[in-house]
Amino acid sequence: MTAHSDALGLLGDVTVSLTVELGRTSMPLRDVLALAEDSVVPLDRLTDELLDVLVNGKPIAKAEILAQGG
Repeated sequence: MTAHSDALGLLGDVTVSLTVELGRTSMPLRDVLALAEDSVVPLDRLTDELLDVLVNGKPIAKAEILAQGG
């Protein structure tokens, strides 16, 4: 093993927060409170744009959604 893989092995059990972000929006609290199961929330991205992948709030990658099995 190399020193690099040894260091990664030591960090392998560290828990991080992973977020995949579809998009963002700002809205008044009254509109947030009025959201229901069928509500539509417009986001700041188009449907074909890549998603952001964040670890502990820091962007680390871009991703796309793939449908599998129908």
